[in-house]
Amino acid sequence: MQLCSAIDTNLYGYELNIVLALPILLIIDDDPLIREGLAVALSNDFSVYQAESRVTAIDLLRKLPAPPQLALVDLGLAPTPHRPDEGFHLIAELLAHSSKISIFVLSGQNDQSNARHARALGAIDFIAKPCAPEKIKKYLDDALAVQGYNYDNEYQDEQLLGLVGHSTAMQALRNQITTYAAMPFPVLIEGESGCGKELVASALQKLGGNSSEPFKTLNCAAISPTLIESILFGHCKGAFTGATSAQSGFFEEATKGTLFLDEIGELPLELQAKLLRVLENGEYQRVGETTTRKSHARIIAATNRDLRNAVKSGMFRNDLYHRLNVFSITVPPLRELGRDKLVLLNYFRNYYSRQIKQLPFELSTEALQFWNQYSFPGNTRELRNIVLRLIAKHPGQTISPVQLQNEFDPLEISTHTQDTTLPKPANLSSIKQQLQQGNFNLDQCLREQEGHYIAAALELAAGNISEASKLLGINRTTLHSRMVTHEKLNA
Repeated sequence: MQLCSAIDTNLYGYELNIVLALPILLIIDDDPLIREGLAVALSNDFSVYQAESRVTAIDLLRKLPAPPQLALVDLGLAPTPHRPDEGFHLIAELLAHSSKISIFVLSGQNDQSNARHARALGAIDFIAKPCAPEKIKKYLDDALAVQGYNYDNEYQDEQLLGLVGHSTAMQALRNQITTYAAMPFPVLIEGESGCGKELVASALQKLGGNSSEPFKTLNCAAISPTLIESILFGHCKGAFTGATSAQSGFFEEATKGTLFLDEIGELPLELQAKLLRVLENGEYQRVGETTTRKSHARIIAATNRDLRNAVKSGMFRNDLYHRLNVFSITVPPLRELGRDKLVLLNYFRNYYSRQIKQLPFELSTEALQFWNQYSFPGNTRELRNIVLRLIAKHPGQTISPVQLQNEFDPLEISTHTQDTTLPKPANLSSIKQQLQQGNFNLDQCLREQEGHYIAAALELAAGNISEASKLLGINRTTLHSRMVTHEKLNA
């Protein structure tokens, strides 16, 4: 096989062999035999990198010169190899690093609920172990073919750079983008994971007056905190170990263009003060340098966290929040867009059918009802992946309700189909004693229990309300409302 060229380098202690002609594939599995076997079988067609755990995978990801196009993820990873939690967390972290990574779950934990929940988080599909390497290669090749599309060029005039939908909310979103695009001031984009915040940032830049200038993107959650400052501001030679030459930063490279800071809520506090200075007067310094430089870049920031709560808890600077929030755009979740779920279904189905040369599927009348009822907790990203899987599995067929529900997140379905029969608690005798003692208040007891569950979910989700709401089986808006209620009660 003829390769274009290769670069051998040692990057932060990792021996990297970047074959420029090959797409990058990241394999994360705690079984070295599986990792090595797949690496050997796939190395002729992919530039393969391996990791044995979520921690080492994220560490490697941050050190690669570019995000991988593909990832194979095992669910059962240390320190809980018999549970899927680490794998689920890794899927979310990979997509936070780059929303364009096509993720396949390759796991022996092939319970249908695990497979469907992984897809809801953003995985393209679930591959049960064992699986022949040639079959895995077919999955990967199909994903690469899909990645060849240009979301921005198709329907550019009609749907404003890929922002598809006819609902009032989508029309209002497009109007906001059109209004703010020509303004030189910062814009804060808020919304849940998978709803299209990066697409909104891209539209703001392309419709703005500086569309011919550079557009630089930094995901604050995907880069090690020790490297973010250098990436943003640059560094001089000898500023730190490994700084063998001077390096410009994104502010300098953006010149008069746009700098998009995704997941701005994850920016360390010490860097928030330096970012505030740039926003106030355009001034910054390279790491290890005393010379003051000037930036003329426009700042667009995005977050799936509630920054107002982060300000209250001291995790985000109040002055920086108001500097970023000159203009604010909230991207609505898919569940609030009504019939746009059907518009997006048709858009992705027709586009990807042409892209991978398969006949489009149809939904039966009953399946269409399920489609309209489903809340799509993973938003547009989840909807797109479901469409892709249905095209691959059932080309030209009519999809039944069972086939469709197999692609849905079982945790989300269960919230709508719960058994109304009240179960008997295990500590029934203890509850009887409490009731007999008198002065019992059921509402107060339920509020206390709810508060404990909310606190536990927020701790598990590291303060991310969207992730906590998924753990609790409620939507983000409901969780936020209940958090406010508890704050008032505890004040």
